[in-house]
Amino acid sequence: MTATEPDLSPKTLRRAAQFLSRVDEDWARHVEAVGPCRLEPKPTREPYEALVRAIAYQQLHAKAGDAILGRWLELYSGATFPSAEQILATKEEKLRACGFSTAKVATIRGIAQATLDGIVPTLAEARNVSDEALIDRLTTLRGVGRWTVEMLLIYSLERPDILPIGDFGVREGYRRLKRLDETPTPRRMRDLGAAWSPYRTVAAWYLWRLPASGARR
Repeated sequence: MTATEPDLSPKTLRRAAQFLSRVDEDWARHVEAVGPCRLEPKPTREPYEALVRAIAYQQLHAKAGDAILGRWLELYSGATFPSAEQILATKEEKLRACGFSTAKVATIRGIAQATLDGIVPTLAEARNVSDEALIDRLTTLRGVGRWTVEMLLIYSLERPDILPIGDFGVREGYRRLKRLDETPTPRRMRDLGAAWSPYRTVAAWYLWRLPASGARR
């Protein structure tokens, strides 16, 4: 399987919104209420950095994640983002003092080592790897789950057809969209999401707008 062509250009986002508006009346109302998709990818961000950032924010509100990441980046003055070598040279207690849990420290250090070992690909290499192949490759790393790699696929690699079915915001967003009594299971979300292909990334963005009545990503 070849890699999906990266495309989250403004033109694609507009086309995706129009496509979703035609799915049914609920989608049409929601897309109209939210307005244009404002998903902002980071296409120059290396997979290594994208993975570390995703782990840093995992299971945290954005404000808490910003604070921890800010304290951590202050350890590396002059660097926009620390290299894998710099992370491995930093004592674990310093990382813990920034607010990272023991598990996150181990995961971040593991990602850094895997980068040096060539397991985590460069951005140029990752662009030539399919979605599922990249997920299979990177979820072998300790603490790196499917959701973490999906964030890399969406934001760094600009893959247009990614639906994070395990993401609570996506599932809860759909529950609210359809006014359901229960949040759909990941398996159910996979089935439902088939109707939103090839724009499942944009569908996820719109569903993220529902749970908290405000911007989420």
